Formats: sequence, C-alpha cells, structure tokens
Amino acid sequence: MDSNAVSSANPTRNPRKIDSNAVSSANPTRNPRKIDSNAVSSANPNRNPRKIDSNPIDNSRQRNSNFSQPPVSTPTEEDSDLIYGRHPVLSALQNQRNLNRLWITTRLRYDPSFHHCLLQAKENGTVIDEVEPKRLDYLTNGANHQGVAAQVAPYAYIELPDLIEQAKAVTDSVIVVADGITDPHNLGAIIRTAEAIGAQGLVIPQRRASGITSTVMKVAAGALENFAVARVVNLGRALEELKEAGYWIYGTAASGSEAVHTVNFTGPIVLVIGSEGEGLSMLTQRSCDFLVSIPLQGKTPSLNASVAAGMTLYEIYRQRSLNTLHLDKLQKISLKK
Repeated sequence: MDSNAVSSANPTRNPRKIDSNAVSSANPTRNPRKIDSNAVSSANPNRNPRKIDSNPIDNSRQRNSNFSQPPVSTPTEEDSDLIYGRHPVLSALQNQRNLNRLWITTRLRYDPSFHHCLLQAKENGTVIDEVEPKRLDYLTNGANHQGVAAQVAPYAYIELPDLIEQAKAVTDSVIVVADGITDPHNLGAIIRTAEAIGAQGLVIPQRRASGITSTVMKVAAGALENFAVARVVNLGRALEELKEAGYWIYGTAASGSEAVHTVNFTGPIVLVIGSEGEGLSMLTQRSCDFLVSIPLQGKTPSLNASVAAGMTLYEIYRQRSLNTLHLDKLQKISLKK
C-alpha cells in the first residue's frame, strides 16, 4: 500500500472512522495474536486453581517475624527531585515551578540573570541557601552543577485527553510517542529536540520505560517547562485514542518500512520512536498506519533513538516549510519585477 497515495488523498483523518486496513499496510503479513484459553490448563492439568495450601511453610522451620514486614523501598532515580545546571534551574525559576529549596554559589546568586528570579522564588516560599561549590559537589554526586541546584516537586504529567486538546489547537500538530525508551539521556534528548523543532507533546508508557527524572530534566535543558508529557498505562490504547482524534500514526522501523524522505507527511501526525535495543514492539507496529525508516549507507546498522527522532522530526517540518506560502518572499520578488 502506497503511504504517499493515502496521505495525499486524505490528509485529514476521520476522527470517527478507523480504517482497519491501515494497520495491515504497515505489516500485511502479521496477524493478531490468538491466545488459547486451554493453554494454562493443558500445561498443568492436575493443578486446582481454587485450592490453596494453608501451610506452605515447613513446620521444622520457624518464620522470622522480620520477614513478615513489607520490604523497605530504596530510592530510585525516579524518586529524585534534584535538578542542577544554570539552564534547567533558570528555566524552572522563570516558569515559577514549585521549588522547595535552592542551593547556589555566592558568585552566581548575584548574577543579573538569576538575581530577580531568586527574589521572586523567595517570595513564593523557596528556601535559598548560599553555599560553597563543594556542597553542590556533594549534593549532585560530583556532577556538572555549574554553581546551582534545586529541589523541585515531582513532575506533573498531563492527561492524554488534555494533551490532545492542547495539540489540536495547532494546525497539523505533531505528537511524539516513546515506546519503551529506558535511557533517561535519550528521553531527555528527544524532548529537547521535539520542543525545539515545534512538536506539541510527548506520550510515554508507565511501565518498562524511563519517566521524567532529574537526568531527563537536565538533558532536556529547560524544554520541559514548555512541553507537555502524558504518561499512559496502555500504549496501544493510547494510540487508538490518538487515531480517533484524527492523527495518523507513523512508526520508525528498520524492516517493512518506507524511506522517510519518500513519505508525504500531511495532517495531524503521531511519530512513534522505538526503544534503544529492540525498536518498536510488535504490538505497537500493528497499531501504526505506516512504518518509516532512515536509509543508512555506512556499516553501522542503526541510529541512536534520539538521533532517529530528530532526523525524522526535521523531515516532517522540512516538508511542511516547503508547502508554506512565504508572503514576505513573494513580496520581495514582486518588488524586484
């Protein structure tokens, strides 16, 4: 099925009608997985699902009372609420994010770019600590803090319907979906590129993927202050919801795909980027209307996920800029004549 023909023939998706053939065009040989309801019982026919052993512990061994307590959860990077570096912290200050505490060196505190924002943050209840660089080295585990760090409230994700509503306010909007990106550096780079090029938001799955951590905020370099992120439980269901809202789903895949520069990107678009190692999952590929790829000439078999996202997003907006009527250039041409 020629994706260019479909896009040019119907650049705007019918928000009420989902074409079942669109999925098969991405991979026509793939059939939905059938689950045999008898598989469980045939694997172990003697097992009684209703019978529970009331005494699973050997009487010769006494259970330690400490074992009955719930395990103590250790802090993970997802729980981290520390951002550092001039640009991320300054962006948070300028957008009046809720900062609980801020550590800053004496030299940077009275820098003109920070001074007014710090006064405003102090009025909003932020505790400002003037510290030595060694204290910041300790707080950030030796990271490149550039003289400032801040403790922020956990990132507030947006609901998917709200993201769609915001995005639809823009003509032919673009939403990026990250399918299982586990590296926070990759996720932060995707957010930074998507916001800079002009995409309207990002969707990420809740499980088996990186959330918005302090590392993501650092790599995004302030882009998250102007870029909405929705976190969903079921990515496949989210893609169907986006289809119903009128979006065409384009997934990046090395096989069974068309070269990105030959695809006509028109109408509202969702660009799905696969994980670093495995790419798009089979279930996500079935949800895509089209699969696209970046042709490679060298011996390197694949691109970094954030690089692939940036190149594909640039191609989308390059095509749209060519189709935009630049009145200022036409006026100059008419004046020359």
